[in-house]
Amino acid sequence: MTTRNFEDALKKLENIVHKIEEGQMSLEETLKAFEEGVKLARFCQSKLDEAQKKVEILMKDEKGNLRSRPFQEE
Repeated sequence: MTTRNFEDALKKLENIVHKIEEGQMSLEETLKAFEEGVKLARFCQSKLDEAQKKVEILMKDEKGNLRSRPFQEE
């Protein structure tokens, strides 16, 4: 897998899903595509995890000054 960014990986993953759903591939081709899809899905998840760790929410304090704090899931 030579994907370098999230968008490319997601596009490749979508193409793989589409091809598998068409049902026109042999079993061997389907398994190979599935394996690549799993790798791409893991890559995308790791990129999303990285992004989540970097997200900060800017908030104003009592004096109207902006301060930042780490993003927290609700």
